[in-house]
Amino acid sequence: MITIAGAGLAGLVCALELRRRGAQVTLYDPSGGPGEASVARFAGGMLAPWCECESAEGAVVALGATAVDWWARVTPVVRRGTLVVAPPRDRAELRRFARRTTGHRPLSEGEVGAMEPALAGRFADGLAFDGEAHLDPRRALRDLAIEVRKMGGTIRWGERATRPVDLDCTGIAAGLPGLRPVRGEMAILHAADVTITRTVRLLHPRMPLYLVPRGGGVYMIGGTMIESSSERPPAVRSLSELLSAAYTLHPAFAEASVMEIGAGLRPAFADNLPRIVRHDGTLCLNGLYRHGFLLAPAMAARVADQLVPEMTNENICEF
Repeated sequence: MITIAGAGLAGLVCALELRRRGAQVTLYDPSGGPGEASVARFAGGMLAPWCECESAEGAVVALGATAVDWWARVTPVVRRGTLVVAPPRDRAELRRFARRTTGHRPLSEGEVGAMEPALAGRFADGLAFDGEAHLDPRRALRDLAIEVRKMGGTIRWGERATRPVDLDCTGIAAGLPGLRPVRGEMAILHAADVTITRTVRLLHPRMPLYLVPRGGGVYMIGGTMIESSSERPPAVRSLSELLSAAYTLHPAFAEASVMEIGAGLRPAFADNLPRIVRHDGTLCLNGLYRHGFLLAPAMAARVADQLVPEMTNENICEF
């Protein structure tokens, strides 16, 4: 029996990977159900390895390349790619983004409008990352829990793990050396007059924005540069900048209803890359940062390599 502390994104993905290899698994989590206390509920759910390489290591592409197919076995995945655009005054940002990434094709103004008619005539050019996708994080967490149980795993909601456990997936609470909290902020909007079908990234030097459609006129928006270690709710300044960027993407967002705002502290190491380490005798998966849904499947496979007896038993596995 393999015991896991934490049934957030990392714990659930590891449990499913272990069950697929035949291991008996029990997870413990003090929250009442999937996603209730997981920072992953504030994620964008973007499966975008090529876009992420604009500011991340190249290994993100290698490890994230199989994430779309992995998630499609668990939860609905929207395979419509990512559209990257910039306001006319910031077209230099688009050229810089293109130089720092791969897996994209250039778009003319007409091609941008053909991909997303709501944006027709608003951007002179853009980049299409056709191989990328997105999912709904909250549904994915629920579907993960269902799949783990369907495969015969046990999840004990409302219970704290009795130490020691075989695997610690408790994020910031793990207290690993070198682990720090990095803040991410988001808002969920309902904009009945806007129809956008794929993830859109709006480049701006001060406030890069990503918008992810959830269906039915609902959109999640997040800012990639709003980061600190504070646990307070989103500040008026940062929220206004986020909403202003959404307005720049399409003026109809000015009439959108704000359904939810939120902030979460994401676990990160200094290089913002995940690690599997042994701490006080316990194997730990941590530091998924903002690449959680993208990199969790590959990292869980590496965890399983260590915990399933017939596989390797190294103590440290990282990029």
